[in-house]
Amino acid sequence: MKAIMLMFDSLNKRLLSAYGSDSAITPNFQRLKEKTACFNNFYVGSMPCMPARRELHTGRYNFLHRGWSPLEPFDDSMPELLKKNGIHTHLVTDHKHYWRDGGATYHSRYSTYEFVRGQEGDAWKGVVDKPEYRYESGEPEEIKQRRVASHVQHQINVQFMQNEEEHHLARTINKGLEFIDTNHASDNWFLQLECFDPHEPFFVPEKYLKMYGIDDPSQFDGWPPYYFVTESEERKSTIQKYYKALLTMVDAYVGRVLDYMDRYDLWKDTVLIVNTDHGFLLGEHEWWGKNIMPLYNEVANIPFFMWHPEYPCAGEERQALAQTIDVPATLLDCFGLKKPADMLGVSLLPALRDDTPIRDYALFGYHGCHVNITDGRYVYMRSPVVQGIDGLYEYTLMPTRINRRCTPAELQNISLYSGFKFTKGCPVMKMPAESVMTRDADRFGHRLYDLVADPSQRNQSPDREAAQHLLNSMRVIMEKNDAPPELYARYGLNDPRSELLGWDPHLLPELAQFEPTVRYGLYALLQHLEGSDQQNLVERLLACSHPDWNQENLWCFVQNHVPEEQHQSVYYKMALEMRLD
Repeated sequence: MKAIMLMFDSLNKRLLSAYGSDSAITPNFQRLKEKTACFNNFYVGSMPCMPARRELHTGRYNFLHRGWSPLEPFDDSMPELLKKNGIHTHLVTDHKHYWRDGGATYHSRYSTYEFVRGQEGDAWKGVVDKPEYRYESGEPEEIKQRRVASHVQHQINVQFMQNEEEHHLARTINKGLEFIDTNHASDNWFLQLECFDPHEPFFVPEKYLKMYGIDDPSQFDGWPPYYFVTESEERKSTIQKYYKALLTMVDAYVGRVLDYMDRYDLWKDTVLIVNTDHGFLLGEHEWWGKNIMPLYNEVANIPFFMWHPEYPCAGEERQALAQTIDVPATLLDCFGLKKPADMLGVSLLPALRDDTPIRDYALFGYHGCHVNITDGRYVYMRSPVVQGIDGLYEYTLMPTRINRRCTPAELQNISLYSGFKFTKGCPVMKMPAESVMTRDADRFGHRLYDLVADPSQRNQSPDREAAQHLLNSMRVIMEKNDAPPELYARYGLNDPRSELLGWDPHLLPELAQFEPTVRYGLYALLQHLEGSDQQNLVERLLACSHPDWNQENLWCFVQNHVPEEQHQSVYYKMALEMRLD
């Protein structure tokens, strides 16, 4: 048996012709659909990038215990299990997080690997005199500085990619095809051909931009904001066209892989999976990106295609509910290997064969933010019922952040925890969480969406019976996954007084008389003033604010009383906190 997993990052299912869209040029995804089974109800698990990849190794949720992380010493690794059983595993990728501190233990699980440099601010080309880059936002300083460094390095990197052949997508696919050229006649191998595109920055050759009427590539720098939409319709359309142009380039290289499947007749003896880690919002729900908003289906419900020579299914669709944690068990099953006890995902082969259901529910989310569950009909989003991240922990033996080691200050408050079912007898560090992807996720409240009545998730469902059923199922799944005990209180899972839908009434009790939008804007302003030691303004704000205030009153207070040099940061934070939908 042989297997190829062709993986992309940030692939928006709703723009693919294979899923019924005509808004982007993707003929090779249509061709792919005609050669494989297309899954309609495939969901993410742990979000975003590296948490999803950890699931592709371990086959279990990790967002309940940790955010962004390397593989842990106790983690099972699907590629490593294949390798130990005589299957040659080869990784080709331009995903820069594999060689940063927060993801640096994945690649060595494979028999061999190749890195393609230059993506998204990858620290690739050394230029001492760096270009200037002006970036203003109210984001936390560490995130802001990481973005600035990435943007500047990207400007340097692209100077060394002057034509399509030098583009990181082209180089990545070509190295994967080189592996196929060399090994197509051999047996027992697994190729993970993983491309970072169409993740931002949307760096795309001019010929693809011209397909969408973009004649001047400098119209947009390729970096959409992770924020709500503030752009004009014309500007919004331009940003979307850059993504679509990059998606069309991705489609062209999907076609090259399909050409190789045809050239060597790999359909007769090779499993093919085409997938992504998550989707991306391009103005849907009036948001850009991911991470900072509820996990809508444009991000959570992802494309997935599969071919297995023993289960002819070309051109067929599958409705069975499945998700990322099921991929490792599937690949082990393809090679006749049993999954380890800690791998809670299940094989997709029964669903591939005849659409046999393999799971009743899919759990998904970001660490510390909403815990989400779907049964394929409804999506229920359970928000924290407490403010902030006090009492939220990460459990690890690998203390790193996205692109750095944890600092001594971060490690001074750790304690040793006895471990979980999956840590194989190892105690682990219990480390206070530093941040979460969605700050103050409680402001979005508990939500229910009926995907049959409202597939675009525009209106929340009031069906309390469905919400209660999914909440009960969420609790059962969390228990099965040995979720940390503090999460039950964080999400009000065992509190009969906790609301099923909407906001918990005890959140921000001191501001409970204010309308929700004003309540969270006022809270953000108070946080800023207290955090910057402006106690006199805190007292003035508390004295003059009253329950009939509207948003305009808040803006006026900032304009009239907060120092002007703080306005941009304050406006950014307040506007984001007041975005409740």
